[in-house]
Amino acid sequence: MKETKKFKTETKKLLDMMINSIYTHKEIFLRELISNASDAIDKRHYLSLTNTNIPTADYEIKVEADKDNRTLTITDNGVGMTKEELENNLGTIAKSGSKEFLEKIANEKTPDVDIIGQFGVGFYSAFMVAKELEVYTKSVNDNTSHVFKSEGLESYEVEDCDYNEYGTKIVLHLRDNTEDDNYDNFMDEYEIRQLIKKYSDYVRYPIKTWVTKYDPKDDKDDESKEPKTHLELETINSMIPIWKKNKSEVTDEELNNFYKNKFMDYQDPLFSINVNVEGMLTYNALLFIPKKPFYDMYSDRQDKGLQLYTKGVFILDKCKELIPDYLRFVKGLVDSADLPLNISREMLQEDRAIKKIASNVEKKILSELSRVLKNEREKYEEFFKDYGLNLKFGLYENYGEKKDKLQDLIILKSYNEDKNITFSEYVEKMKEGQKNIYYAIGKDKAAVEKLPQMDLVKAKGYDVLILSDDVDEFMLQAIKSYNEKEFKSINQDDLGLIDEEESKKIDELKETKKDFLASFKEALPGVKDVVLSKKLVDAPCCVTADGGLSFEMERVLKAQNHEVKADRILELNPNHPIFAKLEGLANVDKDEFNKVANMLYVEALLQEGILPDDPQAFAKNLTELLMK
Repeated sequence: MKETKKFKTETKKLLDMMINSIYTHKEIFLRELISNASDAIDKRHYLSLTNTNIPTADYEIKVEADKDNRTLTITDNGVGMTKEELENNLGTIAKSGSKEFLEKIANEKTPDVDIIGQFGVGFYSAFMVAKELEVYTKSVNDNTSHVFKSEGLESYEVEDCDYNEYGTKIVLHLRDNTEDDNYDNFMDEYEIRQLIKKYSDYVRYPIKTWVTKYDPKDDKDDESKEPKTHLELETINSMIPIWKKNKSEVTDEELNNFYKNKFMDYQDPLFSINVNVEGMLTYNALLFIPKKPFYDMYSDRQDKGLQLYTKGVFILDKCKELIPDYLRFVKGLVDSADLPLNISREMLQEDRAIKKIASNVEKKILSELSRVLKNEREKYEEFFKDYGLNLKFGLYENYGEKKDKLQDLIILKSYNEDKNITFSEYVEKMKEGQKNIYYAIGKDKAAVEKLPQMDLVKAKGYDVLILSDDVDEFMLQAIKSYNEKEFKSINQDDLGLIDEEESKKIDELKETKKDFLASFKEALPGVKDVVLSKKLVDAPCCVTADGGLSFEMERVLKAQNHEVKADRILELNPNHPIFAKLEGLANVDKDEFNKVANMLYVEALLQEGILPDDPQAFAKNLTELLMK
């Protein structure tokens, strides 16, 4: 007997919203229907364990296209539905049979049962591609079979039928093609296989579809004729995800091949990280560090994130919530049954579970990096060459919030050892009496060696870390200190390298030379102050920045179109012969003194890699001095 019924709670408007708004891509419908079929088989398998009247079966899901009739059929031999279940589960949108099933067994001692569709709306995604659908079903709890028919409007029909197999068969009558959408694609053999592999490759039951096979040729075949073919029902999905296998069962070659196929890379990864967590929150993660950065790693158009699976079903390609921005170079995936998804399964809700997984994934990556640094230094050096900048940004971001996590993973070039070292290695080799960690800005050792401020540091035998990346000094200012050793810039800070007696002597000299220093400052209006240096040995002068903004920071920020300028301090070496000569010149020829003072200042600027504010004036002064 045929019955026509209105959808209990929804109208055509709501159906239109479901069909057109909830899902981003129409192809999602196949994932949803296969996931529902997998749920149905899970239910039948569980019930067969507790009820001997319910038979087991060789469980499978079939996807079959009929191009002549423009239909796509998805069949499972799962639990099936009674007439009442048909009306309750399909007749009411957002009524979840899967959710009810979980609630029913929640308090029983049962084996794990994976239920993917817990919101009951995935079925209606079929109407994105179907103008009409039929659901034939026979429940393992009922010998009567039924068919549900609907055009996805305001009503549906339910009647008895002669469907003889336990389980469910959904027949989609595809929509007519339009200028924007070619629905015939969903009947294409290649497209069906691709969608199954993309979204449902790791569903635990075999998903089968008809595949064209070429017949073997015999000697009598005419080579000019098209080869003969036949169709075979073939299992498309892998069923067991590589990330759920025991580590001992997976070879490096299998991991490398999986990575290259999955993430479209032609090189093996630098290394891989396997995460398997069971407990209150259960998930697997398989992560890879590419051998070389992807070309678009720093592109604004490149979204970071890990692929997201739920019980082997592909959900999202770039889940940015699962990994921090500074680890954007990491490729991989997370598979969990415990992530709360909204009804479309495409967007994650803000939830502690998500944050917990993200936090654990970050810790696991950093732990593996620490292990490689300790045990495979050459490999870590290769990693840091390409990705160290990301770790440095991770330290700088949020004002050093991740200091404890990242500082021991940073390696910088050592002046004394001429190789990369960690902060810990620097501290271990500090000279007796050394209180600070010294660093200098320069593209390489040769550039740093020419800095006048290096003379006293070298004389003491102290090591200097060479900062060559734009972010380096920002990073150190965010960290501030390591093991209670403060970072000191030889380009900027008071290094405190001379003894107390010598320091006192310079302070006393400063008082007697204050008029001369004032004259020097008057000759250099762009300078904040002129002082006697406590860090120079051989050089006549140097220029340093006052306050938190260094010359390197000024350069970086200006490149980003920020109007900033560091306060300049000119430091004079009172022990250099030119000091006394300039002092005498100041009392004899004011104009000449001003020119020489400016020349010395420009010399100091050039040593820091800074061009003079007025190159023409510098050139004129130089010419006049050479002419004398």
